[in-house]
Amino acid sequence: MTEPVSIAEFWRLRRAELPHLPEEPTEAWAFGATPAHADGLLALVLAGVKTGTASSMWDYEATGDRMPEVGDVSVILDGAGAPRAVIETTDLRVVPFDQVDAEHAHAEGEGDRTLAHWRAVHERFWREHSENPRGYEPDMPVLCERFRLVYPR
Repeated sequence: MTEPVSIAEFWRLRRAELPHLPEEPTEAWAFGATPAHADGLLALVLAGVKTGTASSMWDYEATGDRMPEVGDVSVILDGAGAPRAVIETTDLRVVPFDQVDAEHAHAEGEGDRTLAHWRAVHERFWREHSENPRGYEPDMPVLCERFRLVYPR
């Protein structure tokens, strides 16, 4: 078994293969709120199924975390915190939860990829894992992000 690679070493190796990458990644993060979420959603990204994600704008307000921007290049971590993929943000839009469309739900790649499934899963997620006391509301602002997989190709 090989030793886990640090984010810095992972990035150095990726830049050696893909010299067009920036000197440093924008950030490194994992999908979801648990190791199981991270691993399951990462598997969808690696399979080419997941090309979108959604975040609560209220959570950004609560944490003060940096908002993504189009062109960001991020390292995606697995549930153990190991770097596994590189994505580039290609589109961002903020819409009320109840106005997220079927196209975005499909891009997220989860379950049967329907809007009904997306709404049920994301309402439950924000009720259980929101970092803002407001949690979930039908008209809460949601950041719909689209991305492309840069590595592995």
